[in-house]
Amino acid sequence: MAEDLELLEQEDQELFEHIRIVADKGQAPLRLDKFLMNRVENTSRNRIQNAIDADTVRVNDKIVKASYKVRPLDVITMLLPDPPRDTEVYPEDIPLNITYEDEDVLIVNKEAGMVVHPGFNNFTGTLVNALTFYLSQLPNMVGNTGRPGLVHRIDKDTSGLLVIAKNEWAMTYLAKQFYDHSIARRYVALVWGDIAEDGTVSGYIGRNMKDRRVMEMYKEPEQGKWSVTHYTVLERLGYVTLIECQLETGRTHQIRTHMKSIGHPLFSDAAYGGDKIVKGTVFNKYKQFVENCFQMMPRQALHARALGFVHPTSKKTVHFEVPIPEDFRLVLEKWRNYATGHEVK
Repeated sequence: MAEDLELLEQEDQELFEHIRIVADKGQAPLRLDKFLMNRVENTSRNRIQNAIDADTVRVNDKIVKASYKVRPLDVITMLLPDPPRDTEVYPEDIPLNITYEDEDVLIVNKEAGMVVHPGFNNFTGTLVNALTFYLSQLPNMVGNTGRPGLVHRIDKDTSGLLVIAKNEWAMTYLAKQFYDHSIARRYVALVWGDIAEDGTVSGYIGRNMKDRRVMEMYKEPEQGKWSVTHYTVLERLGYVTLIECQLETGRTHQIRTHMKSIGHPLFSDAAYGGDKIVKGTVFNKYKQFVENCFQMMPRQALHARALGFVHPTSKKTVHFEVPIPEDFRLVLEKWRNYATGHEVK
């Protein structure tokens, strides 16, 4: 249980920190970049300059330049990518499925079962360990410390696309897009039940009061973070439905929590009740069929299929898409064959 809890802590989708500073009443005029260097701990001049250039630093809710002179009682807000780890990450020669790479970004198609970031009982064998090894083999670039820059994550047992920043500028620029919810993210999911029509799920997501390993939907903002998922029906297969989910926000376990909240948990999702027969008949042959599907894909049927964002250097919108992995494809084929040969009521 402790391991699962730590994994949940590590799987927040959007990785950034928000800093708010109010200048003292007696503050003498001082350049913004110098002021921030004096006030923000564990950062560098380059990191602060990147944040200012990316318009993630505001004074009194206005975008300003590095030369702005901070005055008494100015309110300075600053968005930074997740701060560097204070523990060492060891490089490991683990194969990576790289979809795209240039000097600024790396797009990885993560396999299900791989933890993204080192944590409790998972300090080795993670995507970050693999990336640290891979990036250490590349030529050094300005702002690249040899460590991969995570700006978002996906769950251990979710497959699909992740964008990695290869230098501080790219990390800051991408983190701002995640903060603004302007990143285009589309997932494919197989859920229990016959979904009648397309729809949207929204509400506040927070940790379950009884079991902190899972998330829950709440009505009040004090209980969680606002979340929005739009879903589209792709294929109806009787007792299950294939859908595409488009994220407006990126909360922990968002799609898994949202679909459970409307009575359609993800197929084979043990944490949210999808690893049981939710819909279907009482016949033993059907039960055996579902059990076979669970064995073929012993993880939630969720795949991060598409990712789009504005490139930090070209400033052009780029888009990446990958097909569903083999385990997902095989289970989908089994359900197609079942739906074709059986009348579903």
